[in-house]
Amino acid sequence: MKIPFTTEQFLGVFAAYNQSVWPAQVALFAAALVILALSLKTFSFSSIVSGSILGVFWIWMGIAYHIVQFTSINPAAYVFGIACILQGLIFLWNGFRRTLEFRFSWDVRGWAGGLLILYALILYPIVGSLLGHVYPSSPTFGLPCPTTIVTFGMLLWVRKPPLIVLIIPVLWSLIGFSAALQLGIKEDFGLPMAAALVIILQVIGVITEQLMVREVGHP
Repeated sequence: MKIPFTTEQFLGVFAAYNQSVWPAQVALFAAALVILALSLKTFSFSSIVSGSILGVFWIWMGIAYHIVQFTSINPAAYVFGIACILQGLIFLWNGFRRTLEFRFSWDVRGWAGGLLILYALILYPIVGSLLGHVYPSSPTFGLPCPTTIVTFGMLLWVRKPPLIVLIIPVLWSLIGFSAALQLGIKEDFGLPMAAALVIILQVIGVITEQLMVREVGHP
């Protein structure tokens, strides 16, 4: 489906957002580092804090980007904004229920999550700059695509994330990639790859767990 705006208009929304919220980008980046720090050491409050921060990320981009800015060129952004706010509330709820224990582990899931986070926080803006998307007309952390990639990375550090926390990020990865293809925002090509990686590793984890249960039940 053809999108109702041009690449120039799209980048213009990024510029308007970045200029209007500065220095919120710094605070959002710092908040992401807090989750990383908490994932390296166990504290009784870690799941609440990390889940709440992810929730704030999604509510922020739902309101500050989609509803306030993106609706100026795309009416569908109201729907996207509501979906992001809902996702934020899902993270807040699961954080307070302590169903999201973010823990880095020295295995495939741990390293895969770390690579996604590294890409979204560090490599994403570098790739974008090399492609000509320079600040302020560039997607900074706190905007949907890099934030969704970080979310996928964080969820790989959760042993068994509830299925409900994955639905909206996976759907957004498809929407974001479709727009990236048409607009030439190549740094967003990592979005569907991140979603696919999370889904594959989740499926492998479930299968492995089932096989282990069967082995225990049939000595």
